[in-house]
Amino acid sequence: MAVDESRTKGAQPHPFWDFWGPIVFMLALYLGIRQFLVEARYIPSGSMQPGLKIQDRLLVDKITYRTRTPQRGEIVVFNSPYAFDPALRSPQKPSPLLCGLVNLPLLGLIPGLGDPACDAYIKRVVGVAGDRVVVGPTGAVSLNGMPLEEPYVEQLCPLNAQGMSPCRTLSRTVPEGSVLVLGDNRSNSWDSRFWPGSPFLPQQEILGRAVVRFWPPNRIGLLTD
Repeated sequence: MAVDESRTKGAQPHPFWDFWGPIVFMLALYLGIRQFLVEARYIPSGSMQPGLKIQDRLLVDKITYRTRTPQRGEIVVFNSPYAFDPALRSPQKPSPLLCGLVNLPLLGLIPGLGDPACDAYIKRVVGVAGDRVVVGPTGAVSLNGMPLEEPYVEQLCPLNAQGMSPCRTLSRTVPEGSVLVLGDNRSNSWDSRFWPGSPFLPQQEILGRAVVRFWPPNRIGLLTD
């Protein structure tokens, strides 16, 4: 049987897509999974010590909060306060494209490309809508008039001889649609206590719930509340 060489030739992929097609597909797949399902994050600071250490790698679940609201004790990853705090956000918000680029591996290391509003933070939820949260000078929390048990907190703020502390106190009721978050390392965490415009984290700014540590190998495991 004769072969129609013109049809065979026409079916051949274009050299451009022959090389770039698989790369574009893999990039789209990566971005889709990262945007809607799960993404990896690393711990850049000591604000969540001792439970989470600098350079720990975590998986962030992006599905749970589509069906329910955050709960007390959960560790959440959220947009930088520079993206939502009334006293910090810029009138010219960076584009989603820019934030997507700076959060890609290696690209975020390019000097001048980053923007504080594109960063992500990680803290623990200590108060949800309707809660009366009081944070004392040591960073200890009272919730609705009762001391909050926080076994994950080992580093409180120091007090001087006059009972004064470098950490800020807080006494607020959490409004609907928001949560109040603190770092486990109360002596070294820029969290709800310090945000100048509002101490509350809008729920729509939460990117997901940190659920699993996958690095380093000797500390792999689920993150508990």
